[in-house]
Amino acid sequence: MLTLGLRPLPSWRRNTNSIGACVFCRKNDDCPIKYGEKKTNEKWNLTVHYYCLLMSSGIWQRGKEEEGVYGFLIEDIRKEVTRASKLKCSVCKKTGASIGCVAPRCKRSYHFPCGLQRECVFQFTGNFASFCWKHRPVQIITSNNCRDSLLCTICLEFIEPIPTYSVLRSPCCKNAWFHRDCLQVQAINAGVFFFRCTICNNSDIFQKEMLRMGIHIPEKDASWELEENAYQELLQHYEHCDVRRCRCKEGRDYNVPDSKWEIKRCQSCGSSGTHLACSSLQSWEQNWECLECRSILYSAGEFQKAKKHALPNTNVGINDCLLEESSPKLSRQSPGDQRKDLLRQGSKFRRDISTLIIELGFQVKKKSKKVFINKANIWNSALAGFRSQNFNPSYTIEIVYVNEKDHFGTEQPGSKQEFLSLLMQQLENSPLFEGSLSKNLSLNSQALKENLYYEAGKMVAISLVHGGPSPGFFSQTLFNCLAYGPENTQPILDDVSDFDVAQIMFRVNTAATVADLNSIVNDYYKYLELIGCLRLITSISDKYMLAKDILVYHVIKRVQAPFESFKQGLKTLGVLEMIQTYPEAFFHILCHKPENLSAKILSDLFTVHTLSDVQTLGFWNSYLQALEDGKSTVTMEDILIFATGCKSIPPAGFKPTPSIECLHMDFPVGNKCNNCLALPITSTYKEFQESMDIAIKNTLRLEKEENPHFI
Repeated sequence: MLTLGLRPLPSWRRNTNSIGACVFCRKNDDCPIKYGEKKTNEKWNLTVHYYCLLMSSGIWQRGKEEEGVYGFLIEDIRKEVTRASKLKCSVCKKTGASIGCVAPRCKRSYHFPCGLQRECVFQFTGNFASFCWKHRPVQIITSNNCRDSLLCTICLEFIEPIPTYSVLRSPCCKNAWFHRDCLQVQAINAGVFFFRCTICNNSDIFQKEMLRMGIHIPEKDASWELEENAYQELLQHYEHCDVRRCRCKEGRDYNVPDSKWEIKRCQSCGSSGTHLACSSLQSWEQNWECLECRSILYSAGEFQKAKKHALPNTNVGINDCLLEESSPKLSRQSPGDQRKDLLRQGSKFRRDISTLIIELGFQVKKKSKKVFINKANIWNSALAGFRSQNFNPSYTIEIVYVNEKDHFGTEQPGSKQEFLSLLMQQLENSPLFEGSLSKNLSLNSQALKENLYYEAGKMVAISLVHGGPSPGFFSQTLFNCLAYGPENTQPILDDVSDFDVAQIMFRVNTAATVADLNSIVNDYYKYLELIGCLRLITSISDKYMLAKDILVYHVIKRVQAPFESFKQGLKTLGVLEMIQTYPEAFFHILCHKPENLSAKILSDLFTVHTLSDVQTLGFWNSYLQALEDGKSTVTMEDILIFATGCKSIPPAGFKPTPSIECLHMDFPVGNKCNNCLALPITSTYKEFQESMDIAIKNTLRLEKEENPHFI
């Protein structure tokens, strides 16, 4: 009897049912979205699903990416398959369950496809943890006002807004709900660089929550970015002369650069062109718009004649570009074209802060949105207005003052710049920040719970874009974290506002011997252990690293959650991106208060209406000089608040420009909505001064008594 010398299969291959099946789950399915890429090592005749391999509990990536399979060595895969062959799946009851639940005392094991079937959660981050159907993480929703069905913001099909395994909610937008399958497909296609909330475009908070809930976000570029020549057509310039009568004998497609037959494209649409000679253009630098765009701009009223006035504290060049009337020898430009010209000016003008603020202001649309503000409670009414579903930060803000004590519901038009100025004062004195003059973010659990740090960043962005004042109270450390990132920022001792922490750091810095330093560490052992700064002291030079660790923790790491939330709010209307692009320009207005007002600054700020009383204007200038010399209890700031509602001149200037008129009346009147100051016509300077002092002091005193502006 002959015995065939057949070589038995190794133990790690015995349980594989068919050729080409995954050695872990034993399935032939090739479905990258569900199981990851299916890969076969020809040399060892070994096939795995990427997710089955990645989530297996007893294997680690010990090789380089090109070694083994995805960096997992063949010998390690064999050992893991052998280990799994002894474990029975809690779902299908077959052996080979290589994935185990990480919950303490839970002994459930399962194959990856079986885990998907029983709605287990696999976290593709950190230690690649897996949770069974009993211990999987869930989204806790405190309250849900939406009882009706909502749309999945990806597939636009209706879903019940109840967090389950197959339905997830965005952590940053309350009414954004998704199918799990829709999220996974989008994550696979978008990759880590483009996967974000479909409503607010948040990526940091959104991705963190999705990873926790088991969405795999591959570290790759978006699929649409990987297509060869995907945007090739965008690189083609339009080269065709579209004027009614083309003068070129070579034809409408003839284009010779640096000659009169060079084709110039429409600066508005870019989809029409003309030879320079066909439209009598002297050079390529001249502006040209096609007939269709020109008619649209004219009908929209974009070519109205601009008033001739200058912004305070700005260069003449930029005023000429943005606010002055066009030269009659050149074609008049629309605001959109002025913006394009501004972008061409180069870094000289773009680095000027007023120019950057004006450029951000181009986003504000003419459509207005009323925001109802109670002056006695600026903070809460501003929060309610900005959180309203109908509020859009790109709409023009129209302030309406209301009084809760007024039972008749009287509404008064308010000054937007006054409101934003009061709001910035509220923000500076709020518990969201700590410090005396230069402030850092505080750690306030209640504010975190109510998402107030996000709202604070949003308020700063809105104030800058809509012509309000800048904060002026950021510490250099907070600014550097925003502009360059916390990882590139080194805080200083002045950033520590907590007396106890400052005392610890003082003792560490002044320690003279290793014994002294060890004594300090023993005294504050629990605190140092809690904040992760406990270290072995071997030499006196270790005190510098210890002090640095404590400082970085207290100023930066401790407030990481408030900082991320504040940063997200500051992204409103592209403000954070502009700060990071031009940090030098924004540093001064975010970290320093505006310069002190002088008689000359105020005199230049207010334009004078025609036919004004000459003597009264003389009294006005004398009064300003008296204030500067300290001969009155009224200050320069008081005058500016009385007339405009602002304590200082906003970075982009006032809109409308502050003005003065002289009227026959007993006392001055300030119209904050129009930034207009009406001066009383008197026969003597003494009468003028007394009238101004009494009206301004009493008006500001009454406003403070009626509206204490407490948060």
